[in-house]
Amino acid sequence: MKDNFTEGKIWGPLLRFGAPILLALFLQSLYGAVDLLVVGQFGTAADVSAVATGSQMLQMMTVVITGLGMGTTVLVGQTLGRGRSSEAGNIIGSSICFFGCLGLVLTLVLLAAAPNFATLMQAPKEAFAQTVSYVRICGVGIIFIVAYNVLGSVFRGLGDSRTPLLTVLFASIFNVFGDLFFVAYLQWQAAGAAVATVLAQALSVMLSIVLVHRQGLPFAFGREHIRFDGTLIRTIAGLGFPVALQDALVGISFLAINAIVNSLGVVPSAGVGVAEKICGFIMLVPSAFSQSLTAFVAHNIGAGKVERATKAMFYGMKTSVAAGIIMAYIAFFQGQALSSLFTADKEVVYASADYLRAYGFDTLLVSFLFCFMGYFNGGGKTRFVMVQGIVGAFLVRIPVSYIMSKQAGVTLFEIGLATPASTVIQIILCALFFHYVRQTEQRNIPRLK
Repeated sequence: MKDNFTEGKIWGPLLRFGAPILLALFLQSLYGAVDLLVVGQFGTAADVSAVATGSQMLQMMTVVITGLGMGTTVLVGQTLGRGRSSEAGNIIGSSICFFGCLGLVLTLVLLAAAPNFATLMQAPKEAFAQTVSYVRICGVGIIFIVAYNVLGSVFRGLGDSRTPLLTVLFASIFNVFGDLFFVAYLQWQAAGAAVATVLAQALSVMLSIVLVHRQGLPFAFGREHIRFDGTLIRTIAGLGFPVALQDALVGISFLAINAIVNSLGVVPSAGVGVAEKICGFIMLVPSAFSQSLTAFVAHNIGAGKVERATKAMFYGMKTSVAAGIIMAYIAFFQGQALSSLFTADKEVVYASADYLRAYGFDTLLVSFLFCFMGYFNGGGKTRFVMVQGIVGAFLVRIPVSYIMSKQAGVTLFEIGLATPASTVIQIILCALFFHYVRQTEQRNIPRLK
Protein backbone atom coordinates (compact mmCIF):
# COMPACT_ATOMS: atom_id res chain seq x y z
CA MET A 1 0.00 0.00 0.00
CA LYS A 2 1.52 3.32 -1.06
CA ASP A 3 -0.36 5.49 1.48
CA ASN A 4 -1.70 4.87 4.95
CA PHE A 5 -5.41 5.58 4.51
CA THR A 6 -6.16 5.54 8.23
CA GLU A 7 -3.52 8.02 9.46
CA GLY A 8 -2.33 11.52 8.61
CA LYS A 9 -3.72 13.81 5.92
CA ILE A 10 -6.78 12.88 3.87
CA TRP A 11 -6.83 14.86 0.64
CA GLY A 12 -3.26 14.06 -0.46
CA PRO A 13 -3.50 10.26 -0.09
CA LEU A 14 -6.98 10.30 -1.61
CA LEU A 15 -5.74 12.22 -4.65
CA ARG A 16 -2.66 10.03 -5.01
CA PHE A 17 -4.81 6.92 -4.88
CA GLY A 18 -7.48 8.41 -7.15
CA ALA A 19 -5.18 9.77 -9.87
CA PRO A 20 -4.22 6.33 -11.27
CA ILE A 21 -7.88 5.28 -11.08
CA LEU A 22 -8.82 8.41 -13.04
CA LEU A 23 -6.21 7.65 -15.68
CA ALA A 24 -7.31 4.00 -15.83
CA LEU A 25 -10.94 5.04 -16.29
CA PHE A 26 -9.85 7.50 -18.98
CA LEU A 27 -8.03 4.73 -20.80
CA GLN A 28 -11.03 2.41 -20.42
CA SER A 29 -13.27 5.09 -21.90
CA LEU A 30 -10.74 5.68 -24.66
CA TYR A 31 -10.60 1.93 -25.13
CA GLY A 32 -14.31 1.78 -25.95
CA ALA A 33 -14.34 5.09 -27.81
CA VAL A 34 -11.61 3.98 -30.21
CA ASP A 35 -13.85 1.15 -31.44
CA LEU A 36 -16.58 3.62 -32.31
CA LEU A 37 -14.17 6.22 -33.66
CA VAL A 38 -12.46 3.83 -36.08
CA VAL A 39 -15.75 2.23 -37.17
CA GLY A 40 -17.23 5.71 -37.61
CA GLN A 41 -14.40 6.72 -39.93
CA PHE A 42 -14.28 3.52 -42.00
CA GLY A 43 -17.89 2.26 -41.79
CA THR A 44 -21.46 3.41 -42.20
CA ALA A 45 -24.09 4.73 -39.78
CA ALA A 46 -25.35 1.14 -39.51
CA ASP A 47 -21.92 -0.02 -38.37
CA VAL A 48 -21.76 2.78 -35.80
CA SER A 49 -25.23 1.83 -34.54
CA ALA A 50 -24.20 -1.84 -34.24
CA VAL A 51 -21.07 -1.09 -32.20
CA ALA A 52 -22.94 1.47 -30.07
CA THR A 53 -25.81 -0.92 -29.28
CA GLY A 54 -23.60 -3.98 -28.82
CA SER A 55 -21.12 -2.16 -26.61
CA GLN A 56 -23.99 -1.04 -24.37
CA MET A 57 -24.72 -4.69 -23.65
CA LEU A 58 -21.04 -5.34 -22.98
CA GLN A 59 -20.85 -2.26 -20.77
CA MET A 60 -23.81 -3.45 -18.72
CA MET A 61 -22.11 -6.82 -18.17
CA THR A 62 -18.91 -5.04 -17.18
CA VAL A 63 -20.57 -2.81 -14.57
CA VAL A 64 -22.30 -5.86 -13.09
CA ILE A 65 -18.95 -7.62 -12.76
CA THR A 66 -17.38 -4.48 -11.30
CA GLY A 67 -20.27 -4.20 -8.85
CA LEU A 68 -19.82 -7.77 -7.67
CA GLY A 69 -16.09 -7.15 -7.45
CA MET A 70 -16.87 -4.32 -5.03
CA GLY A 71 -17.55 -7.04 -2.47
CA THR A 72 -13.94 -8.18 -2.78
CA THR A 73 -12.63 -4.59 -2.60
CA VAL A 74 -14.64 -3.77 0.54
CA LEU A 75 -13.92 -7.06 2.31
CA VAL A 76 -10.17 -6.93 1.60
CA GLY A 77 -10.02 -3.25 2.59
CA GLN A 78 -11.90 -3.70 5.84
CA THR A 79 -9.86 -6.79 6.70
CA LEU A 80 -6.59 -4.92 6.20
CA GLY A 81 -7.99 -1.92 8.11
CA ARG A 82 -8.60 -4.22 11.09
CA GLY A 83 -5.03 -5.50 10.88
CA ARG A 84 -6.05 -9.04 9.90
CA SER A 85 -4.02 -9.39 6.69
CA SER A 86 -3.66 -13.16 7.11
CA GLU A 87 -7.32 -13.56 6.08
CA ALA A 88 -6.93 -11.67 2.78
CA GLY A 89 -5.49 -14.67 0.89
CA ASN A 90 -8.62 -16.73 1.54
CA ILE A 91 -10.83 -13.84 0.39
CA ILE A 92 -8.97 -13.56 -2.90
CA GLY A 93 -8.95 -17.33 -3.44
CA SER A 94 -12.70 -17.57 -2.94
CA SER A 95 -13.21 -14.60 -5.26
CA ILE A 96 -11.30 -16.38 -8.03
CA CYS A 97 -13.55 -19.44 -7.75
CA PHE A 98 -16.75 -17.39 -7.61
CA PHE A 99 -15.94 -15.12 -10.54
CA GLY A 100 -14.53 -17.95 -12.65
CA CYS A 101 -17.91 -19.68 -12.57
CA LEU A 102 -19.66 -16.37 -13.27
CA GLY A 103 -17.52 -15.82 -16.36
CA LEU A 104 -18.49 -19.18 -17.85
CA VAL A 105 -22.19 -18.50 -17.27
CA LEU A 106 -22.01 -15.06 -18.90
CA THR A 107 -20.22 -16.51 -21.93
CA LEU A 108 -23.03 -18.98 -22.55
CA VAL A 109 -25.69 -16.31 -22.03
CA LEU A 110 -24.15 -13.86 -24.51
CA LEU A 111 -23.60 -16.50 -27.17
CA ALA A 112 -27.14 -17.81 -26.95
CA ALA A 113 -29.05 -14.57 -26.38
CA ALA A 114 -27.34 -12.22 -28.87
CA PRO A 115 -30.21 -12.24 -31.43
CA ASN A 116 -32.79 -11.79 -28.66
CA PHE A 117 -30.81 -8.88 -27.29
CA ALA A 118 -30.64 -7.19 -30.69
CA THR A 119 -34.40 -7.65 -31.06
CA LEU A 120 -35.10 -6.38 -27.56
CA MET A 121 -32.96 -3.32 -28.22
CA GLN A 122 -34.91 -2.66 -31.43
CA ALA A 123 -31.63 -2.58 -33.35
CA PRO A 124 -32.33 -0.98 -36.74
CA LYS A 125 -32.69 -3.63 -39.45
CA GLU A 126 -29.66 -2.19 -41.26
CA ALA A 127 -27.52 -2.92 -38.19
CA PHE A 128 -29.15 -6.10 -36.82
CA ALA A 129 -26.66 -8.69 -38.13
CA GLN A 130 -23.65 -6.59 -37.14
CA THR A 131 -25.04 -6.11 -33.62
CA VAL A 132 -25.49 -9.87 -33.14
CA SER A 133 -21.96 -10.53 -34.40
CA TYR A 134 -20.44 -7.91 -32.09
CA VAL A 135 -22.21 -9.29 -28.99
CA ARG A 136 -21.27 -12.91 -29.74
CA ILE A 137 -17.60 -12.18 -30.33
CA CYS A 138 -17.42 -10.17 -27.10
CA GLY A 139 -19.25 -13.03 -25.36
CA VAL A 140 -16.38 -15.36 -26.21
CA GLY A 141 -14.01 -12.99 -24.42
CA ILE A 142 -16.19 -12.08 -21.42
CA ILE A 143 -14.08 -14.36 -19.20
CA PHE A 144 -11.14 -12.01 -19.71
CA ILE A 145 -13.27 -9.00 -18.78
CA VAL A 146 -14.31 -10.84 -15.60
CA ALA A 147 -10.69 -11.70 -14.77
CA TYR A 148 -9.45 -8.15 -15.37
CA ASN A 149 -12.11 -6.58 -13.15
CA VAL A 150 -11.59 -9.09 -10.34
CA LEU A 151 -7.86 -8.40 -10.36
CA GLY A 152 -8.63 -4.67 -10.32
CA SER A 153 -10.94 -5.05 -7.32
CA VAL A 154 -8.21 -6.91 -5.43
CA PHE A 155 -5.61 -4.24 -6.18
CA ARG A 156 -7.94 -1.44 -5.08
CA GLY A 157 -8.72 -3.32 -1.87
CA LEU A 158 -4.98 -3.43 -1.21
CA GLY A 159 -4.72 0.32 -1.80
CA ASP A 160 -2.84 -0.20 -5.09
CA SER A 161 -4.35 1.79 -7.97
CA ARG A 162 -1.21 1.90 -10.10
CA THR A 163 -1.05 -1.71 -11.26
CA PRO A 164 -4.56 -1.63 -12.85
CA LEU A 165 -3.47 1.58 -14.61
CA LEU A 166 -0.49 -0.15 -16.21
CA THR A 167 -2.57 -3.06 -17.45
CA VAL A 168 -5.34 -0.94 -18.94
CA LEU A 169 -2.72 1.30 -20.59
CA PHE A 170 -1.27 -1.77 -22.28
CA ALA A 171 -4.73 -2.97 -23.33
CA SER A 172 -5.68 0.43 -24.72
CA ILE A 173 -2.55 0.70 -26.85
CA PHE A 174 -3.09 -2.79 -28.23
CA ASN A 175 -6.77 -2.05 -28.88
CA VAL A 176 -5.92 0.99 -31.00
CA PHE A 177 -3.64 -1.03 -33.25
CA GLY A 178 -6.12 -3.91 -33.25
CA ASP A 179 -8.94 -1.64 -34.42
CA LEU A 180 -6.79 -0.17 -37.18
CA PHE A 181 -5.82 -3.65 -38.35
CA PHE A 182 -9.17 -5.45 -38.12
CA VAL A 183 -11.47 -2.53 -39.00
CA ALA A 184 -9.46 -0.19 -41.22
CA TYR A 185 -7.22 -2.75 -42.96
CA LEU A 186 -9.27 -5.97 -43.02
CA GLN A 187 -12.60 -4.09 -43.24
CA TRP A 188 -14.31 -6.35 -40.66
CA GLN A 189 -16.20 -3.29 -39.31
CA ALA A 190 -18.21 -4.11 -36.13
CA ALA A 191 -16.85 -7.67 -35.91
CA GLY A 192 -13.30 -6.35 -36.21
CA ALA A 193 -13.84 -3.94 -33.31
CA ALA A 194 -15.11 -6.82 -31.17
CA VAL A 195 -12.11 -9.03 -32.01
CA ALA A 196 -9.68 -6.22 -31.10
CA THR A 197 -11.48 -5.69 -27.78
CA VAL A 198 -11.33 -9.37 -26.80
CA LEU A 199 -7.64 -9.76 -27.67
CA ALA A 200 -6.72 -6.58 -25.77
CA GLN A 201 -8.57 -7.75 -22.65
CA ALA A 202 -6.89 -11.16 -22.80
CA LEU A 203 -3.43 -9.60 -22.97
CA SER A 204 -4.19 -7.21 -20.09
CA VAL A 205 -5.13 -10.16 -17.87
CA MET A 206 -1.89 -11.93 -18.71
CA LEU A 207 0.07 -8.78 -17.85
CA SER A 208 -1.80 -8.44 -14.53
CA ILE A 209 -0.86 -11.98 -13.55
CA VAL A 210 2.79 -11.38 -14.46
CA LEU A 211 2.86 -8.18 -12.34
CA VAL A 212 1.30 -9.94 -9.37
CA HIS A 213 3.88 -12.71 -9.63
CA ARG A 214 6.78 -10.23 -9.79
CA GLN A 215 5.57 -7.78 -7.12
CA GLY A 216 4.11 -10.29 -4.72
CA LEU A 217 1.35 -9.63 -2.21
CA PRO A 218 1.61 -8.25 1.36
CA PHE A 219 0.27 -11.54 2.72
CA ALA A 220 0.52 -15.25 2.02
CA PHE A 221 -1.29 -16.46 -1.11
CA GLY A 222 -0.94 -19.72 -3.00
CA ARG A 223 -2.90 -22.45 -4.73
CA GLU A 224 -4.15 -23.73 -1.40
CA HIS A 225 -6.12 -20.49 -0.96
CA ILE A 226 -8.04 -20.98 -4.24
CA ARG A 227 -11.05 -22.92 -3.01
CA PHE A 228 -14.77 -22.53 -2.55
CA ASP A 229 -15.30 -21.14 0.94
CA GLY A 230 -19.06 -20.87 1.26
CA THR A 231 -18.96 -18.35 4.09
CA LEU A 232 -16.55 -16.01 2.32
CA ILE A 233 -18.36 -16.28 -1.01
CA ARG A 234 -21.66 -15.45 0.67
CA THR A 235 -20.03 -12.43 2.34
CA ILE A 236 -18.46 -11.24 -0.93
CA ALA A 237 -21.74 -11.76 -2.77
CA GLY A 238 -23.70 -10.13 0.06
CA LEU A 239 -21.58 -6.97 -0.23
CA GLY A 240 -21.25 -6.98 -4.01
CA PHE A 241 -24.64 -8.25 -5.15
CA PRO A 242 -26.64 -5.13 -4.19
CA VAL A 243 -24.10 -2.95 -6.02
CA ALA A 244 -24.11 -5.29 -9.02
CA LEU A 245 -27.91 -5.41 -9.10
CA GLN A 246 -28.11 -1.65 -8.86
CA ASP A 247 -25.55 -1.27 -11.65
CA ALA A 248 -27.35 -3.88 -13.74
CA LEU A 249 -30.70 -2.17 -13.35
CA VAL A 250 -29.18 1.22 -14.10
CA GLY A 251 -27.57 -0.37 -17.15
CA ILE A 252 -30.92 -1.82 -18.15
CA SER A 253 -32.49 1.61 -17.82
CA PHE A 254 -29.93 3.01 -20.26
CA LEU A 255 -30.50 0.05 -22.55
CA ALA A 256 -34.21 0.88 -22.38
CA ILE A 257 -33.43 4.46 -23.38
CA ASN A 258 -31.33 3.11 -26.25
CA ALA A 259 -34.24 0.94 -27.34
CA ILE A 260 -36.55 3.95 -27.21
CA VAL A 261 -34.10 5.97 -29.30
CA ASN A 262 -33.44 3.06 -31.69
CA SER A 263 -37.13 3.03 -32.53
CA LEU A 264 -36.69 6.58 -33.86
CA GLY A 265 -34.26 5.44 -36.58
CA VAL A 266 -30.63 4.67 -37.35
CA VAL A 267 -29.38 8.29 -37.10
CA PRO A 268 -30.74 8.92 -33.57
CA SER A 269 -29.44 5.46 -32.60
CA ALA A 270 -25.94 6.26 -33.86
CA GLY A 271 -26.09 9.76 -32.33
CA VAL A 272 -26.89 8.52 -28.84
CA GLY A 273 -24.22 5.83 -29.22
CA VAL A 274 -21.59 8.47 -29.95
CA ALA A 275 -22.87 10.70 -27.12
CA GLU A 276 -22.68 7.86 -24.59
CA LYS A 277 -19.03 7.28 -25.46
CA ILE A 278 -18.30 10.97 -24.89
CA CYS A 279 -20.23 10.85 -21.60
CA GLY A 280 -17.77 8.23 -20.43
CA PHE A 281 -15.09 10.93 -20.55
CA ILE A 282 -17.00 13.81 -19.01
CA MET A 283 -17.99 11.65 -16.02
CA LEU A 284 -14.43 10.50 -15.30
CA VAL A 285 -13.60 12.58 -12.22
CA PRO A 286 -16.69 11.70 -10.13
CA SER A 287 -16.38 8.06 -11.25
CA ALA A 288 -12.76 7.98 -10.09
CA PHE A 289 -13.65 9.49 -6.72
CA SER A 290 -16.47 6.97 -6.29
CA GLN A 291 -14.05 4.05 -6.67
CA SER A 292 -11.33 5.76 -4.60
CA LEU A 293 -13.71 6.52 -1.76
CA THR A 294 -14.92 2.93 -1.63
CA ALA A 295 -11.42 1.68 -0.79
CA PHE A 296 -10.50 4.69 1.39
CA VAL A 297 -13.71 4.51 3.42
CA ALA A 298 -13.50 0.71 3.75
CA HIS A 299 -10.06 0.98 5.40
CA ASN A 300 -11.22 3.70 7.80
CA ILE A 301 -14.49 2.02 8.69
CA GLY A 302 -12.51 -1.16 9.39
CA ALA A 303 -10.26 0.90 11.68
CA GLY A 304 -13.28 2.52 13.38
CA LYS A 305 -12.53 6.00 12.03
CA VAL A 306 -15.95 7.11 10.81
CA GLU A 307 -15.27 10.87 10.96
CA ARG A 308 -12.19 10.50 8.80
CA ALA A 309 -14.21 8.53 6.23
CA THR A 310 -16.87 11.27 6.18
CA LYS A 311 -14.31 14.03 5.65
CA ALA A 312 -12.91 12.10 2.72
CA MET A 313 -16.36 12.04 1.09
CA PHE A 314 -16.67 15.84 1.32
CA TYR A 315 -13.16 16.31 -0.10
CA GLY A 316 -14.22 14.13 -3.02
CA MET A 317 -17.37 16.18 -3.61
CA LYS A 318 -15.52 19.50 -3.65
CA THR A 319 -12.94 18.30 -6.14
CA SER A 320 -15.56 16.63 -8.34
CA VAL A 321 -17.68 19.79 -8.50
CA ALA A 322 -14.67 21.88 -9.57
CA ALA A 323 -14.03 19.48 -12.45
CA GLY A 324 -17.76 19.17 -13.14
CA ILE A 325 -18.11 22.87 -13.95
CA ILE A 326 -15.58 22.51 -16.76
CA MET A 327 -17.13 19.29 -18.05
CA ALA A 328 -20.61 20.84 -18.00
CA TYR A 329 -19.43 23.67 -20.24
CA ILE A 330 -17.83 21.21 -22.66
CA ALA A 331 -20.89 18.96 -22.82
CA PHE A 332 -23.33 21.84 -23.34
CA PHE A 333 -21.38 24.01 -25.76
CA GLN A 334 -18.78 21.78 -27.46
CA GLY A 335 -20.89 18.73 -28.31
CA GLN A 336 -20.62 19.04 -32.09
CA ALA A 337 -16.84 19.40 -32.01
CA LEU A 338 -16.48 16.31 -29.83
CA SER A 339 -19.00 14.26 -31.80
CA SER A 340 -17.32 15.05 -35.11
CA LEU A 341 -14.26 13.15 -33.88
CA PHE A 342 -16.27 9.93 -34.01
CA THR A 343 -18.12 10.24 -37.30
CA ALA A 344 -18.18 12.31 -40.47
CA ASP A 345 -21.97 11.96 -40.79
CA LYS A 346 -23.32 15.45 -40.05
CA GLU A 347 -26.76 14.18 -39.05
CA VAL A 348 -25.24 11.83 -36.48
CA VAL A 349 -23.00 14.64 -35.18
CA TYR A 350 -25.99 16.93 -34.65
CA ALA A 351 -28.02 14.19 -32.96
CA SER A 352 -25.14 13.37 -30.61
CA ALA A 353 -24.56 17.01 -29.67
CA ASP A 354 -28.27 17.48 -28.96
CA TYR A 355 -28.27 14.53 -26.54
CA LEU A 356 -25.03 15.70 -24.89
CA ARG A 357 -26.54 19.03 -23.88
CA ALA A 358 -28.74 17.22 -21.38
CA TYR A 359 -25.63 15.70 -19.81
CA GLY A 360 -24.29 19.19 -19.24
CA PHE A 361 -26.56 19.31 -16.18
CA ASP A 362 -25.76 15.78 -15.05
CA THR A 363 -21.99 16.32 -14.95
CA LEU A 364 -22.48 18.66 -11.98
CA LEU A 365 -25.07 16.55 -10.21
CA VAL A 366 -23.14 13.28 -10.29
CA SER A 367 -20.28 15.00 -8.43
CA PHE A 368 -22.44 14.60 -5.34
CA LEU A 369 -24.18 11.34 -6.20
CA PHE A 370 -21.08 9.29 -7.06
CA CYS A 371 -19.22 10.41 -3.91
CA PHE A 372 -22.23 9.48 -1.78
CA MET A 373 -22.25 6.06 -3.46
CA GLY A 374 -18.52 5.51 -2.91
CA TYR A 375 -18.95 6.41 0.76
CA PHE A 376 -21.89 4.07 1.29
CA ASN A 377 -20.22 1.21 -0.60
CA GLY A 378 -17.06 1.53 1.48
CA GLY A 379 -19.13 1.48 4.64
CA GLY A 380 -20.91 -1.72 3.57
CA LYS A 381 -24.23 0.09 2.97
CA THR A 382 -24.54 -1.52 -0.45
CA ARG A 383 -28.23 -2.37 -0.12
CA PHE A 384 -29.14 1.28 0.12
CA VAL A 385 -27.00 2.02 -2.95
CA MET A 386 -29.03 -0.62 -4.76
CA VAL A 387 -32.37 0.84 -3.64
CA GLN A 388 -31.61 4.43 -4.64
CA GLY A 389 -30.32 3.22 -8.01
CA ILE A 390 -33.51 1.26 -8.66
CA VAL A 391 -35.67 4.23 -7.75
CA GLY A 392 -33.74 6.54 -10.06
CA ALA A 393 -33.73 4.09 -12.97
CA PHE A 394 -37.24 2.68 -12.92
CA LEU A 395 -39.31 5.40 -11.31
CA VAL A 396 -37.69 8.36 -13.06
CA ARG A 397 -35.23 7.69 -15.90
CA ILE A 398 -37.19 5.16 -17.98
CA PRO A 399 -40.68 6.68 -17.49
CA VAL A 400 -39.49 10.20 -18.29
CA SER A 401 -37.59 9.01 -21.38
CA TYR A 402 -40.61 7.08 -22.63
CA ILE A 403 -43.07 9.91 -22.02
CA MET A 404 -40.80 12.41 -23.75
CA SER A 405 -40.28 10.09 -26.75
CA LYS A 406 -44.04 10.07 -27.38
CA GLN A 407 -44.26 13.84 -27.67
CA ALA A 408 -44.62 15.32 -31.14
CA GLY A 409 -41.38 16.75 -32.47
CA VAL A 410 -39.36 15.44 -29.51
CA THR A 411 -35.61 16.08 -29.52
CA LEU A 412 -32.81 13.93 -28.10
CA PHE A 413 -32.08 16.77 -25.66
CA GLU A 414 -35.55 16.37 -24.16
CA ILE A 415 -35.19 12.59 -23.92
CA GLY A 416 -31.74 13.04 -22.35
CA LEU A 417 -33.14 15.24 -19.55
CA ALA A 418 -34.44 12.03 -17.94
CA THR A 419 -30.92 11.32 -16.67
CA PRO A 420 -30.32 14.53 -14.64
CA ALA A 421 -33.92 14.29 -13.38
CA SER A 422 -33.11 10.84 -12.02
CA THR A 423 -29.85 12.04 -10.47
CA VAL A 424 -31.64 14.80 -8.53
CA ILE A 425 -33.98 12.26 -6.91
CA GLN A 426 -31.07 9.95 -6.07
CA ILE A 427 -29.10 12.78 -4.43
CA ILE A 428 -32.09 13.63 -2.24
CA LEU A 429 -32.37 9.98 -1.16
CA CYS A 430 -28.64 9.80 -0.43
CA ALA A 431 -28.68 13.00 1.62
CA LEU A 432 -31.61 11.76 3.69
CA PHE A 433 -29.97 8.37 4.29
CA PHE A 434 -26.66 10.01 5.19
CA HIS A 435 -28.47 12.14 7.79
CA TYR A 436 -30.21 9.02 9.14
CA VAL A 437 -26.93 7.11 9.41
CA ARG A 438 -25.21 10.01 11.20
CA GLN A 439 -28.07 10.38 13.67
CA THR A 440 -28.00 6.65 14.38
CA GLU A 441 -24.24 6.68 14.96
CA GLN A 442 -24.49 9.58 17.39
CA ARG A 443 -27.24 7.84 19.38
CA ASN A 444 -25.06 4.75 19.67
CA ILE A 445 -22.04 6.59 21.08
CA PRO A 446 -21.67 5.67 24.79
CA ARG A 447 -22.30 8.65 27.05
CA LEU A 448 -20.46 9.27 30.36
CA LYS A 449 -22.71 9.52 33.40
